[in-house]
Amino acid sequence: MKSILNFVFFIVTVSYTFSQQKSTTKSEDLKSAYDIQDSVMIKTRDGAFISAIVVRKKGIAAPKPVILQFTIYVSEGRDLKSLKAAADNDYVGVIAYTRGKRFSPGEIFPYENDGNDAYDVIDWISKQKWCDGRVGMYGGSYNGLTQWAACKKMHPALKTIVPYVANRAGMGLPMENNVFINPNYEWSFYVGNNKYLDTVAGNDRQRFRKMQFKWWETGVAYKRMDSIDGTPNRLFQRWIKHPSFDEYWQKMSPYKKDFAQINIPILVIDGYYNDSQNSSLYYVRELQKYNPKNNLYLIIGPYSHFGAQKGGTTELNGYKVDADALINTNKITYQWFDYIFKNKPKPEILKDKINYQVMGANEWRSVASIDKMHNGFLTFYLTNTKSGDFYSLNNKKLSKKGYLPQEVDFADRVNSNNFYYPDPIINEQIDTTNGYVFISDPIKEPLLVNGSFLGEIKASINKKDMDIGVTLYEVRPDGTYFHLAYFIGRASYAKDITQRNLLKPDTIESIPFSNTHLVSKQLSKGSRLLITLNVNKNPFSELNYGTGKIVTEESIKDAKEPLKIKWYNDSFVKIPIWK
Repeated sequence: MKSILNFVFFIVTVSYTFSQQKSTTKSEDLKSAYDIQDSVMIKTRDGAFISAIVVRKKGIAAPKPVILQFTIYVSEGRDLKSLKAAADNDYVGVIAYTRGKRFSPGEIFPYENDGNDAYDVIDWISKQKWCDGRVGMYGGSYNGLTQWAACKKMHPALKTIVPYVANRAGMGLPMENNVFINPNYEWSFYVGNNKYLDTVAGNDRQRFRKMQFKWWETGVAYKRMDSIDGTPNRLFQRWIKHPSFDEYWQKMSPYKKDFAQINIPILVIDGYYNDSQNSSLYYVRELQKYNPKNNLYLIIGPYSHFGAQKGGTTELNGYKVDADALINTNKITYQWFDYIFKNKPKPEILKDKINYQVMGANEWRSVASIDKMHNGFLTFYLTNTKSGDFYSLNNKKLSKKGYLPQEVDFADRVNSNNFYYPDPIINEQIDTTNGYVFISDPIKEPLLVNGSFLGEIKASINKKDMDIGVTLYEVRPDGTYFHLAYFIGRASYAKDITQRNLLKPDTIESIPFSNTHLVSKQLSKGSRLLITLNVNKNPFSELNYGTGKIVTEESIKDAKEPLKIKWYNDSFVKIPIWK
């Protein structure tokens, strides 16, 4: 779980060094081949102002398509470099900063105004003499979110988007399947403390690690986390008021039928080990659902959140990546723009709509949709029958109903549950100190695990709610454990993320889950599949004590009675395969 802290550290440093000084046009740029407008202010329909930079090649009068980035991260040196790259590729480069950033007056509220502001920025660009009326967008993480937000209300000048590892506010961060997780805690200071970036707070890893563990040890309510830190966190307090995927989150990006009117070509780039993958692929799945005639392409492989934005790394969390998995994200992006705006060939990697790298096979495959990645499912039941040190993952439901008992003492802060994070990806052993582990028989022939696993947990508890974790591994013939995918989520939101439905104590409940991470991995003959099932209890996300109260308001005072679970043996998982 230390790697979650690593992710927290990287999410706030973003692997770059940022300038916090006011923008000035450098003397070398005045002598260069670029025409740089670095103090552009764009007025929105509601009277706000958006700060922007425009870069064009000098001496070119003809209007060009515009490549737009819309971001909360102000990094003028890096930004100018990317804008010059757009100009070098025969486009006009524009970067706009979200409301409240750089020269924009007013408060900073991540996510909330991005859709409307993106529309106004695109509208302004489309009316400039240097724009030929066509705009494309690209970028990763938050910059991916702003692209999808721009599609909430489509501007006719927006012709394509290229989001990498896009966030979806309320789904992935700051909460995952209705469980608030901690990486966004210090991120709110990093982006929200000033007009640029607060790298002092953002890089103070020790401060937030200390805060997180003190919260865990003392057992105070999650909403009081900032009282431990000693600095009010206004954005954290704003977000935790919305544990449901309610209108607050829904209005930030396309939601349900909003996807039906998105008809532009889209290229998505993502990674199997991208922490926000369930956000990014949410957009893909919803577009395929509401607009079957969509023109969306996906490239996905063994990449992390940051790796996907550059094309991968030779080693990922201890896993040596196949040689053919490495790509050049920036090169593919401009090949895509040339395809859209200049009628040049599509990027060669795009053989079909969904293009994915098969881990362990050193090959790429292409299919028409995510659902076409698999041609079957392996269904396994989580039985109460022993199988060596574990329990049996059986392809047949047992005739006699039974269960496995578990007791979780939330007052105990020595022991943590649910070590689900994929770092390292390959483990020598699996934790069996709490929760349950289920293992299949060896597979008799090679097959691909291809897609997102899903399932349904049948359980009864003595309380009204719990947060669960389900993790999928391959147990390789050499005995090592290869992390494939995981799920973390709140039982009371399992059937409807927009509305909490508490469990009835001492009643068998069905807890379906499907919003897991997509993966493609070649399994060899003799490999086994393994599932871990547990209650989520650790310092890296809020603690659900099960009282039925608002979870952020619960504290160790609510831990008087342990959580008692009966995991029933008709619980099952369905693992998508290609064979």
